Amino acid sequence: MKNVTITLDEKAAAWARVQAAERDMSLSRYVGQLIHDRMQHSSAYEKAMRRALARKPLDLKGPWKPYPKREDLYDRPVLRRR
Repeated sequence: MKNVTITLDEKAAAWARVQAAERDMSLSRYVGQLIHDRMQHSSAYEKAMRRALARKPLDLKGPWKPYPKREDLYDRPVLRRR
């Protein structure tokens, strides 16, 4: 384990001490656990993203069909001027 010195403002230090005490941990152990949890979350996210990007895209519409021409779209009775 490495020893690290951090600097916190009074409000953040007080909050962190309360959080650590509620978990029956030292402040040092609490900060170390926060960093470890963040590291695990980041690693899990990266793995999930790689798995998702490696999958074949899902076909939502079925087989590809060419888009209709503009003239076909606007040549409808409801759109014709009278």
